[in-house]
Amino acid sequence: MAGPALYLIAILGCGEGDASCDEARRVEQRYESREACLAATEAELLRAGDLPYPVVVAQCRPEGAQAEPLTAGEVERREPEPNLHFRRPANRRGE
Repeated sequence: MAGPALYLIAILGCGEGDASCDEARRVEQRYESREACLAATEAELLRAGDLPYPVVVAQCRPEGAQAEPLTAGEVERREPEPNLHFRRPANRRGE
């Protein structure tokens, strides 16, 4: 009998428009539930502020699953989804 699925957070970096998103990193932490994974995505997006992409996406998925192919344009046009969170890095002022 297989054990429960573990979930991971993949951080995707996206270009503009129809350029495809690339997996920039995977978070080492594994989560025992989808809900726990989702709860951690916002903090992981904040940690991904160093990535040189105009759009950064955090995607929860079962360990071993492939990333969903996405473009920045698709991400921005979608209704909010429980397994996909994105942000545009803020312009830094006064640094």
